Amino acid sequence: MSSVPVNPTSHNVASILGKLSDADPDIRYMTLNDLNKMMENGAATFLIHDYTTCAKVVDGLLHTLNDSNGDVQNMSVTTLGSFVKKAPESILCPTIEKVSSVKTTNSIDTTMAATAVRAIVVNLPHPVPGAPRGSKVQEAYSAVSKALIPRLTGKVVIPLPKKPPGEATPQPPKGMLDVDMETGNDSNTLDLLTEVAKCFGSMLQESEVQALEQITLRVLESEKCGTVMKKKAVGSLSALAPYFTDGLLAHHVSYTIEQLRSPHVTPQQRKLYLQVYSSLARSIPQKFGPYLKTLAPFVLSPLSQQELDQQREEEAEAEGERDAQIEEVREAALVAIESFLQACASDMRAYTKDVVETSTRFLKYDPNVADEEDEDMEEEPEDEDVEVDEDFEEETGFEDEDDVSWKVRRCSAKVLHALIDKLDPNDAVVYGQIAPALIARFKEREESVRDEVIATLAYLVAKTGHVSGVQESAPATNGLAPTRKRRRGFSDSLGSDSHAQGAMNGYASPSTPPPTDNATLGLARINPEVIKGAAKLLKTSTVPTKQAIIALLKDMVTAQKGGLSEHADHVVDPVVETIASSTNTGGNTLRIEVLQLLRVIADSHSSKVIQPFLDKIVPTLVKSAKDRFAKVSSEAFATIESYIKSLTPPRSAASKSQNGQYLSQFHQVITERISATDTDTEVRQKAVQALGLLVGRTSGTAGSSLLGQQDRFAGQSLIAERLKNELTRLACVRAVDMIAVLAQSKKDFKPDWVSTVALELGAQFNKSSRSLRGASLSALRMLAINQASRECMDDNTISQLVNMLVSLLRPDDLHMLGPALIVLGAFAKERPALVATQPVVDSICLVVTSSVSGTALDALVACVEAIGQAGAGKGLMKALLDVGVKGQTDVTGQVIGTLLVAGGNGVGVKLQDFVKELQTQPDEAKKCLALSVLGEASLRMGTNGPLKPNSFTPHFTDNSDKVKLSAAVALGRAGAGNVTQYLPSIINMLGEGTQYLLLHSVKELLQHSNAEEDIRPYAQTLWQNIISSGQAADNKVVGAECVGRLAIIDPAAYLPQLQNFLQNPNPAIRGMVISALRYVFSDTDETYDSNLRASIIPMLGTMLSDGDLDNQRLSLTTFNSALHNKPGLVLPHLQDVLPYAMQATVIRPELVREVQMGPFKHKVDDGLEMRKSAYETLYTLLDTPASRQRLDISSFYERIVAGITDEHEIKILCCLVLSKLLVISPAESTRRLDALAQNFRAVLAFKPKDSAVKQELEKLSEEQKAVVKVTVVFNKALAATQTKTWKDYNEWVRKDFVPMVKAAEEDLKGGAEY
Repeated sequence: MSSVPVNPTSHNVASILGKLSDADPDIRYMTLNDLNKMMENGAATFLIHDYTTCAKVVDGLLHTLNDSNGDVQNMSVTTLGSFVKKAPESILCPTIEKVSSVKTTNSIDTTMAATAVRAIVVNLPHPVPGAPRGSKVQEAYSAVSKALIPRLTGKVVIPLPKKPPGEATPQPPKGMLDVDMETGNDSNTLDLLTEVAKCFGSMLQESEVQALEQITLRVLESEKCGTVMKKKAVGSLSALAPYFTDGLLAHHVSYTIEQLRSPHVTPQQRKLYLQVYSSLARSIPQKFGPYLKTLAPFVLSPLSQQELDQQREEEAEAEGERDAQIEEVREAALVAIESFLQACASDMRAYTKDVVETSTRFLKYDPNVADEEDEDMEEEPEDEDVEVDEDFEEETGFEDEDDVSWKVRRCSAKVLHALIDKLDPNDAVVYGQIAPALIARFKEREESVRDEVIATLAYLVAKTGHVSGVQESAPATNGLAPTRKRRRGFSDSLGSDSHAQGAMNGYASPSTPPPTDNATLGLARINPEVIKGAAKLLKTSTVPTKQAIIALLKDMVTAQKGGLSEHADHVVDPVVETIASSTNTGGNTLRIEVLQLLRVIADSHSSKVIQPFLDKIVPTLVKSAKDRFAKVSSEAFATIESYIKSLTPPRSAASKSQNGQYLSQFHQVITERISATDTDTEVRQKAVQALGLLVGRTSGTAGSSLLGQQDRFAGQSLIAERLKNELTRLACVRAVDMIAVLAQSKKDFKPDWVSTVALELGAQFNKSSRSLRGASLSALRMLAINQASRECMDDNTISQLVNMLVSLLRPDDLHMLGPALIVLGAFAKERPALVATQPVVDSICLVVTSSVSGTALDALVACVEAIGQAGAGKGLMKALLDVGVKGQTDVTGQVIGTLLVAGGNGVGVKLQDFVKELQTQPDEAKKCLALSVLGEASLRMGTNGPLKPNSFTPHFTDNSDKVKLSAAVALGRAGAGNVTQYLPSIINMLGEGTQYLLLHSVKELLQHSNAEEDIRPYAQTLWQNIISSGQAADNKVVGAECVGRLAIIDPAAYLPQLQNFLQNPNPAIRGMVISALRYVFSDTDETYDSNLRASIIPMLGTMLSDGDLDNQRLSLTTFNSALHNKPGLVLPHLQDVLPYAMQATVIRPELVREVQMGPFKHKVDDGLEMRKSAYETLYTLLDTPASRQRLDISSFYERIVAGITDEHEIKILCCLVLSKLLVISPAESTRRLDALAQNFRAVLAFKPKDSAVKQELEKLSEEQKAVVKVTVVFNKALAATQTKTWKDYNEWVRKDFVPMVKAAEEDLKGGAEY
């Protein structure tokens, strides 16, 4: 049991103080420990009124600070920190004065005073950004200002109140730093100064900051102070810099420039000033950046050719003796330039040429190698090179271990890396100067420099690949993505699925695309040199260099989508030898990199290119697949998949029998690893996936000659067996999916295999794992829509599957509903009676009562169409008619209309029945349903439809608005089926006063019609009518969509007109055109991209600079649409249009107005919607590497940080953006921690009014959850680089928002596991 009371009093404290003088150090230590616990346990005010006890505590701690026992001293420092948290304000100043002056006569440790005062400063209450400053903080600052700063500087900075006449004002003793400068000893006082700046910097007065800056500069310039102290001084200036006034910063820069101009400046001083500039750039980039115009020449000066020549002349005069300090100056200059490029990129653009010249000059700077060395020396044996170096050292007397020029070369490579990050790869200097300079240094003798050079070149190559890859990039689509053309039947869905699966499985034979711009041309030009240098290094270098080279080659192949067609022999042989020679545990990472390289080679080159090397590659892959290290083995199976694709039709080259031997080897190792009991679960899953691909790719007559039927059937049996095992079930499901999509005939399947796996897949529909259920349904869909596999299922199997699928026919899960309906539709083609059961019919009736749309609606219509065409639609039609108006009118109408046409006379009702219903039925809902059915039926009957426009137009005058709109939609859909009959009538009626309804008809006609050629003759007249009628406020939205769809039909005619309309003086017309362009850009069809290419950027620029507020918001939405769907056209010119979006995120005070609402005044921000659109655009820009490469991350980050304090929706969006930025740019995220902490705290500390409504409280809760979640993410990712401000903020969050922190951590943990 501890002797420390739970609630100690000042009496308890006083009772143990005597023991601090005990002769036994253990007793002194334990007494301090008890005293520390009392300070921690005691109430906040338990010492506040007992000054006498506090004074005795201070005296006791001063005594123990001078203890001869180090542990006692350390505990005394800890206790001192705890004491100042509870001590009264009146004792803080005397305590700081006494502790800062303590003399450690019993110890040789001279740092105790500064260390103890630092503990005081850290534990005092200090200001927190975003939080109000309480009286305790003010008192703490007052003590620091009155007592500590004079002790640091040796003078009174803030004048004290005047004393009465006759009383002298006491002068402070000699400053702690003054003593350090006299003795040259480092007493850690600079660490204390840095802590003062970090803790109280925002409260320091200008004169105090100036005094601290001056004393720190004196340390820098002191001859007695050592290197460590001066390095600390640089750090202190960096900590003080955020609190420099503009005048003080200007004075500081001017002073240091004067010192650099001095002819007597020493290399050591020069280095220190350059280090200060580097630290200031990182600490205050926005304030420091403008000074680079003046400073950059002084930083570049040590790297000039003039100084290099001067150095060589001096060395020649000194008979080879070199001044090592000049290398340190150059290193400091290069580090400073790297900092400038990273933190102040825009201010350094003017010096790009100088930076390239200096960094490439010193990238090859190696004084130990003769200048006459040329490229031919590369071919000399390594041993000879060593002898040359030794002779050189003997002659000059300069030992190689004293050579630090390698640091200069490494820093040069880092500068180039930072420069590449900011330059566009299409800039002529990138592949004209930088890339050749990097390649030339492959011969670098120092490993760390060589690896940095290779990493820099790899970064350039990868960036080129990302930027040039934008031309081929397209938005990802999932499932049956809707296009502007309506899918009319089930066969379309099947075709698109098969095509997508075929592409996924490598059916397309890869080829290297030709260079399209300066970057890809430059990459192609350096390709042979890189491969030649890489091959040599792979044979001779260390493991880290080999790993860097493999990563470089992988980036080269990926960026060029090939590129080894003529040089494969230079790469494959050394790569295979590398993996064979890396057998130890340390070589695992290298082997994984090699396997990844082999995979991208197979994925990016035709089979003809890799065929000559398969004798070496295949055995290597087989051996790696058997490796006992799971990660190596898993990677080997992923690579084997790529080679299976390469060796099978249609990609396989000649020598098919030889390919068969390779595939047999793959089959053997795959089945061995699946069946082996000691195989790691992840490896077994990868092997199952590879087996599915192998069995699938060897389907059909062409594939059967490569792998025997017995092996294929054995593989299928193994998959069916492992499908029952929970650990490999998901992998087996995906393997079945692969086999199903690639099968070409019934003979490709082992008897009963399809039925067995299909039922096993159906059994997974009731499992809890959503990923397993989704994958199982996807595999069953492929088994159903591929006729080869569908024929293998008997009636009993299909009947069981139909019963299993009924449970998925629920409108609350559209992701499962769509594929389930496709499966039923496929079964209905041949066995309609088994599908059109009562449970299925009831489920379809349930679905039509909900608002189904998109791919799920397409699947529903396709399923019903298949049932109707197979002659089993009568029961379904009856049930649907019973549902009638209880269902969603549009969905039910489409389904009934589809079934009516597909089922013909077999469904029990005719088209005329619905015409009669429409004419005689007074009920509004029934009229709407009849119109929907007639519109859909007419669309599907096309030119054979008996209805005319006048079957719909009389209902435009109905009393019900719903009936009017239903009639307009039905007219448009009917017109889409028979354009030549309907469109002229619609155009004629457009001028008769029912424009709003007719525009809806036009929209439906354009949206659903495939007959573009039939529309084209009427396009001009239609265009004019839409433009004139679309100006009305009610017609703007639908008119814009019509205009957009017309422009897609005939882009050559109408895109120039749209561009001209953007200059129209009427803002309503401009707004309609901007909305129309959004529809144009949202169409992912590439057929009209050539028409857009020249005009899209001018159009975006014009609309984004529109003066009308509503049009500005629409323009940002349109810009966002273009980024999503036309990145290849927009991103190359992003710098021309992005500034508009960045500017739109700024709050405009002139758009904020006050509105009187009863007795209250309410602020309305008219610019909010525009800012939301702008932030959504910024979010979109982070989606792809190609767009991220073109961003100025610093400026981008600034707007996101500002958005954290904006309105609710923007706060939430900015939190999402920050999560992305953390991954994209951790360095910039680290620099922004303080600003983020301040803004986050402001959000979390906001207190709602007592009168706040429920909605306001819910919004605040959502904001706080988002902020806490991103806080947890940042805290985890940047644990090693956190600032004090961030740490304080994080501690506050974890203390005051415990439930939210726990919820965020659980959420992130669950997401990681998923």
